[in-house]
Amino acid sequence: MTPQPITHHIDDALLMAYSAGTLPEAFSLAIATHISMCDECRATLESFDAVGGQVMEDQSPVTMNDDAFAKTMAKVGKQSIQRPKPANDIPAVLAGYIGGALDDVEWRTLGGGIKQKIILTERDATARLLYIPAGQSAPDHGHSGMELTLVLRGAFMDEYGHYRAGDIEITDDSVEHTPIADMGEDCICLAVTEAPIRFTSIFYRALQPFFKI
Repeated sequence: MTPQPITHHIDDALLMAYSAGTLPEAFSLAIATHISMCDECRATLESFDAVGGQVMEDQSPVTMNDDAFAKTMAKVGKQSIQRPKPANDIPAVLAGYIGGALDDVEWRTLGGGIKQKIILTERDATARLLYIPAGQSAPDHGHSGMELTLVLRGAFMDEYGHYRAGDIEITDDSVEHTPIADMGEDCICLAVTEAPIRFTSIFYRALQPFFKI
């Protein structure tokens, strides 16, 4: 089957922030994964990188200590390197965070067939994989900040559009929605939030501290 074209992209403001390195790690992960799947956003990012590179070339050099390079390499040497299993179904940057392919993920059940996997990143934002069975809806919710939802497998629809593999939905605190996975295939997304979700359901609000969402 021919892959469907990507129609929902990263906006320029986020791509520029990613290029400048000012985003939280979780948001950078979502954008890096999307641009690995999207030729259009990758080309736009390359143009931003080129402008940023020219700006850096125009800056006056900064003097560093003689031992700065040695100290940096010493820190790199202390880092433990985990090599992910080969994963053909997701970009390598995400496979490195989850340790392999989507079929190898150890899910935690949220109820109603919905499952998630928290991805370890810096604490200024939260990244997780979200699994929604075919035809099933995620809990109705709003947001206390920005959320990026990147479809990795399958597709979903909400009040704002239809999102297939490679598409990314960008929402903020003005949005309340109910994602529903398409019939015929389970949907797996990478979801990143900068603040706790606002659930409509009392049930999910009560369990929210345990699920860390």
